[in-house]
Parts: sequence; structure tokens; C-alpha cells
Amino acid sequence: MASHSTPPPHPRTGPGPRAGSGTAVTPIAFIQAMALALRRGGIPATEALARAQIAPALLRKPGARVSAAQMEAFSACAMQALDDEALGWFSRRLPWGSYGMLLRASISSPDLGIALQRWCRHHGLLTDDVQLSLQRHGPTAQLRITERRVPGELRELCLVTLLRNLHGVACWLVDSRIPLEPVMFPFGAPPHADAYPHMFPGPVQFGAAEAGFDFDARYLALPLRRDERALQHLLKRALPLTVLPYRRDRLQVRRVRQLLRAEPAAPHSADAVAARLHVSVRTLHRQLAEEDSSLQALKDEARREHALTLLHRSERPIKQVALAVGFASEKSFARAFKAWTGQTPSQAREQAIEQTPGDGRPRQGLSSWPGGPSA
Repeated sequence: MASHSTPPPHPRTGPGPRAGSGTAVTPIAFIQAMALALRRGGIPATEALARAQIAPALLRKPGARVSAAQMEAFSACAMQALDDEALGWFSRRLPWGSYGMLLRASISSPDLGIALQRWCRHHGLLTDDVQLSLQRHGPTAQLRITERRVPGELRELCLVTLLRNLHGVACWLVDSRIPLEPVMFPFGAPPHADAYPHMFPGPVQFGAAEAGFDFDARYLALPLRRDERALQHLLKRALPLTVLPYRRDRLQVRRVRQLLRAEPAAPHSADAVAARLHVSVRTLHRQLAEEDSSLQALKDEARREHALTLLHRSERPIKQVALAVGFASEKSFARAFKAWTGQTPSQAREQAIEQTPGDGRPRQGLSSWPGGPSA
């Protein structure tokens, strides 16, 4: 991105995939749509193509791809030429600086949830051709785009860019990678559908009722980690800051812990956990290490927690408890349990009985125990 005041999507303005600034994976269809917007504004695409170093003949090749850097250069030139950060999608222009204004209006929020609510509300002041909304349904946050008036030829580019902007701004504000599940589009899979996984970190669904994405609602409570100085730096040099995807995920430990607690006896290989969280094994290990944890430590924690629950709340024999938490033998379970808690399984059960009321049975609903993890 050139120096301008449009905040990046994830990670850049426009829908260019995150495979690096020099890798040609961005569909030419997005360049074609922007070239159409320029023609409708009475402006030839010649200068934008030259600045982006895109051969004009490439526009006539449906399956062609360009790099993220080329996408950046073309979109910046087109926005400046049209003085429209929406590139003709809406019935009124969004003059240069419109999205920068939205970001400034959101950056003073105490947490991500309020910041995104402000973004959605203030976007409605810029245009009523689309309506952005954020809702929370239990553990899931849902971002949706309701369309009113969007030109059909520019519809895909509009919806993709709006969602990339929202996701990128959210990630940037809390300095965290936010996985999406799923990302939805209200049109059929385009010929370049293989580019969508590069653009969005999560499964993509076509043919949905409306555009939007879901994500873990716990991200909404994360405090913002950006200030005016960071904002100024971003707006001046967005491309160098954002051509690579966010590496850190500030909720990854919690996400892994939740998965393991749901199935404490399962083997949970690194490959299986990474697949469930839509990251590579290498990324999973790195993100957990960034939070001073590891997959093995979290697996031990989940098994210890489940074992203590069974010992405290049931009368199962120790051997059955061992099997229930994934150990092949009572002996190996006892050895691991003592390493975790400093007690044998029998000692832990006896201690729980001593702490129960006078009926001599383990108390129900016990929520904490010696050596156990905090909730």
C-alpha cells in the first residue's frame, strides 16, 4: 500500500492473498474489477497497470494471477484516481481517508467488541448500501454484511474487501491472529476459489444467505493494544507491516485447553489438534510457546484435571480411572499422577473423602483441588 489513510484488511487493503508480496496468487479478477471501476469513472487503467507493473494483456487472461504487491499498487492508484476508497461499489464515494477515520473512531475503545461495534455503526454513516453488524450468540461472535445496493460486477470484490478489512483491523487492534470459522459468501464458488483459503484463515462457504464470518467470542474481550502512534505508523507504511499474516494468537492456549478438556482421554496428536484449529503443526507449537506453554503441558493438564474429577466425584476403581484418562495401565497412570500432583491417586481420593461432609461420600461439584490448574 502506498502512503494513504485506508486501514489494511488482513493484512492489506484489497483482497490479495497473504502468500507474500512477491508471490503471484491474487486472482486477476480483482484487478479486472478495479479496472472496470476506473473505466466507469472515466479514467483509463493505464497508469494503475504501469504503477503495479501489470501487463495490460494479463487482463484478458481469466486464470492469471498477480502478487500482493501488485494488488497493493494497483488498488492504491485506483483509489487515488477515483478519490474513492470503495472503488465504485457504493452509490456515493468514500473520499480519501474515510476508512482511516473509521479506525480513529474505533481505536479508543476499551476492547475489541466495542471497537468492532463502533466500526459497524460508523460505517453506516459513510454508506447505507451495505449494513455491517456484529452479534454474539453464546461462544460465537458473528459479523454479517447485509446488502442493499451493490453493483453485480463489483460485488465479489466489495464483499471480499469489506470482510478482509474488518478481519485485518480486528487482528491489528488486538495484535493477535483471529481464526475464522466459517467465512461465508452469498455467491457460488468462483473459478479462482482456490485463492480464498489464502485470504481468510478458516473454512470458506459459498452460496450462503449473506456475507460474513464467525469467530470465538472471547476475542471480543481482548483489550486494544494500539495507540495513535501505532496508527500513524500503520497508515504510512501498511504494506511492510502487513504482508505476512499475524503469527501470535492470544487465545490459542485457551482454545487448545478447551479442545482437550472436551475429550481428555483422546490421544490428541499435534497433527489432529492443529487441524482442528486450522493452523499448521509448526504454527501451533510456536503460538503455544509464545504464551509460555506447550501441547504436552496442556495435554497433561487436561488428563490431570479429568483424573482428579473422577477420583473426587466417583467411586471408580483406580484402574478404570487410568483407562478413562488415556493410560494403558494403572502403574503408568500412578507414576504420571504423582509427578503432576505429588500424591498417589489413592491419596488424592482419601484427601477428598476427608474434606467431604459427614456422609463419607466424595462431595459433588468440586471445582478446585490441590495441584490442579486454575479455572
